[in-house]
Amino acid sequence: METTRHAVSSHELPWFLTAPGQSDTLMTITMIVVIAVVLGLGLVFFRLHSLPERLGHKKLQFEIVAVLGLLSLFTHVHAFWVAGLLLALIDLPDFQTPLKSIASSLEKLSGTEAPVEAEPEPLPAPPQPEPGA
Repeated sequence: METTRHAVSSHELPWFLTAPGQSDTLMTITMIVVIAVVLGLGLVFFRLHSLPERLGHKKLQFEIVAVLGLLSLFTHVHAFWVAGLLLALIDLPDFQTPLKSIASSLEKLSGTEAPVEAEPEPLPAPPQPEPGA
């Protein structure tokens, strides 16, 4: 079946115009590009969103930053993400070690040493077979 052209139409039609009943090539290409761009932007967004968690240094700092990241993800409040990023970039000082040292020094000065936990006694060794048996 041959299609007839209108008398005023051009004889050279662009490649993206399709005949009736044929698949639309431009729409297919556009659909593939749109899906790729949406997936790519989603990956970039989640990679950027997890940046503070990847920068966290210590366990406690990492946990606080992770909670702030989840709060910002679920509430769409970007202040939580900014706070988590700032917290991850700042190296928090170690307060626990000096406080433990002060506590142990005070125990020594007062003469009330903390009780040392008794180590469990080792289990007796199993009997060894005699070489001549």
